[in-house]
Amino acid sequence: MHKSGFVNIVGNPNVGKSTLMNALVGERISIITSKAQTTRHRILGIVNGDDFQIVYSDTPGVLKPNYRLQESMLKFSTSALTDADVLLYVTDVFDTYEKNKDFVEQVNKNGAPLLLIINKIDLIDEARLIDMVDKWKEVMPRAEIIPISAVNKFNVEHVFKRIKELLPESPPFFDKDQLTDKPARFFVTEIIREKVLLNYEKEIPYSVEVEVEQFLEEDNLIRINAVIYVERDSQKGIIIGHGGKSLKNVGTQARKDIEAFFDKKVFLELYVKVEKDWRNKDNKLRNFGYNLS
Repeated sequence: MHKSGFVNIVGNPNVGKSTLMNALVGERISIITSKAQTTRHRILGIVNGDDFQIVYSDTPGVLKPNYRLQESMLKFSTSALTDADVLLYVTDVFDTYEKNKDFVEQVNKNGAPLLLIINKIDLIDEARLIDMVDKWKEVMPRAEIIPISAVNKFNVEHVFKRIKELLPESPPFFDKDQLTDKPARFFVTEIIREKVLLNYEKEIPYSVEVEVEQFLEEDNLIRINAVIYVERDSQKGIIIGHGGKSLKNVGTQARKDIEAFFDKKVFLELYVKVEKDWRNKDNKLRNFGYNLS
């Protein structure tokens, strides 16, 4: 008997969905920062065993959209409700269901087996956790509640075992040696964007998108040219920094992580271009891989 299924991870921004996904997959598939809206795409991570295949799906945090980019991000999150064999709704000890009551209602109406994951329990005491579990039982009565600490990997193995038990019988959906549905270039753009998120403040990280223009793989080296897009000339100056120092710093950090990801030496060149109001331009968003249909 072989089991396979799509296990979709949804919830509000910054509750630890990507940290949990990476812990379950055992690889660094999704980028992680403390900033909201770090995840913009729906990213698959595939875990294979002799008699099972789990296709995890990390999604953007649910938010009320202010521009076209966020509309696409919300589509990625809501689409995860339609094709889930097992649904993981992730919350944390600081989150409240009132933030997105509409989405919680959609989750409640979904027919797939539902695991409600309360993350970051290492940051509160047992009495508060018991109170929190009771409240979530009222909000999501059909959910099986599992408290975890994704960053410390506490109870993550239990989540994995429950997912395996809940999977339907099915042949695998992907080749058994496949780790994700995304091409190599995607992970390069995500790693560079992560470094922008970590190195710049305020609006800058949210105004940035990254595109790989060249990805040439040689025997012992990968040559990469990538463009960091911003929305305004002033943002371009901030990204580059005095004497190019800030951009060089981002490039160095990104290159080290890309080398670790591909286990190969990398030559990385970064450029910065202005694309005014790209977050509201459908043609640009499609080029960057966002779903607007």
